[in-house]
Amino acid sequence: MSNPHIVAVPFPAQGHVIPLMELSQCLVNQGFTVTFVNTDYNHKRVVNALADESQFTDRIHLVSLPDGLEPWEDRNELGQLCEAIQRVMPGKLEELIEKINEGKGDKVTCVIADESSGWALEVAEKLNIRRVAFWPAAAALLALQFSIPKLIHEGIINDDGTVPRSQIMQLAPNMPTMKTADFVWACIGDLTTQKIVFQVMVRNNKTVKLAEWIVCNSAYELELAAFAMAPEMLPIGPLLASSRLGNSAGYFWPQDSTCLQWLDQQPASSVIYVAFGSFTVFDRTQFQELALALELSQRKFLWVVRPDITDKTSDPYPEGYQERVASRGLMVGWAPQQKVLAHPSIACFLSHCGWNSTMEGVSNGVPFLCWPYFADQFLNESYICDVWKVGLKFNKNESGIIPQGEINKKVEQLLGDENFKARASKLKEMAMTNTKEGGQSHRIFKNFIEWMKA
Repeated sequence: MSNPHIVAVPFPAQGHVIPLMELSQCLVNQGFTVTFVNTDYNHKRVVNALADESQFTDRIHLVSLPDGLEPWEDRNELGQLCEAIQRVMPGKLEELIEKINEGKGDKVTCVIADESSGWALEVAEKLNIRRVAFWPAAAALLALQFSIPKLIHEGIINDDGTVPRSQIMQLAPNMPTMKTADFVWACIGDLTTQKIVFQVMVRNNKTVKLAEWIVCNSAYELELAAFAMAPEMLPIGPLLASSRLGNSAGYFWPQDSTCLQWLDQQPASSVIYVAFGSFTVFDRTQFQELALALELSQRKFLWVVRPDITDKTSDPYPEGYQERVASRGLMVGWAPQQKVLAHPSIACFLSHCGWNSTMEGVSNGVPFLCWPYFADQFLNESYICDVWKVGLKFNKNESGIIPQGEINKKVEQLLGDENFKARASKLKEMAMTNTKEGGQSHRIFKNFIEWMKA
């Protein structure tokens, strides 16, 4: 009998590729064949960043399709990207699946598509192939998306997703509070982009109905109220490479693993880990305030500074900064984050609060300092600070800047209060129990595997 052959289709952003790649590696461990479909643009980045490509691609076939944009066009313009994908990728995916099925290998038995790539579920339905929607973010965010018709009906948002007036709301008791101005589609790019992203979400509310399973990278106890509100979502997380004793993959930048040796030389719980994911961009003033705050803290720090993290090409650091902090600060371009957060020297995580970073921090019992940038990150900050109480928020000044004094004050407050670490340790235990034998996520994953093998 042939192996189940999965075609995995992420939404083409770093925070979406990593968890679907992790799920794919779990499926390969169950004897499945996986063909992983990146866009041409992201495929090059993922392959370039893989330390040992041969070992990896024996297990997962990395393939790519055009995203409909010209090589020089900006993939961070999400509205433009979504429209191009919708126009070009469905036909290309259909051709790819037909080509696989005409070949000698295992026929495609199931498409697992990011819920944000609902067009791939339509292709699978057209070809009469099983369909699974994968949700890489908080269940509460998908519950919000499912609530769009109700939000329109109640006048909280307009038909095009725009917010008539800013207010604070909760979808249900015990769920994170949200500012309507921070709804995921309302804080991405300019107004045109926001309206396009909103329409994509409305469309995905229809396409997700084609899925036979909706699985998500979360754990039941972490989001009880969200799962009660949308019981069709089934948690199989947190999806972490350490749970299968493997390495994570799917990064867009090569990881600098030398920072792990540096961490080995630091005392326990002494290092502030600072990382802002793949999208966050700082203006020079804000970047320098953060840099000076880390210097003034007199604490050890590991800071991930992507090549494109500031909006200027010149050296973004204050003059003489790197020499002054060399004895206790390390700056790297991209870090093996799951391994960093698992390291005993880490004291706290200054984070943009992307969901992968949130799950990785929670799963390692690390308290947070929250610096959200866009999209779902404000919702995740509310989970961290208001619901789980394992982190602190920063306050901006009247110029919209988080000043160095505020950063330092919150660092001292977080690390000076042992309750944050105690709650973080308890949350870690709760999250990780789910993925072990007998845990809810483990049980759902087992049922999911059996269904795909049937």
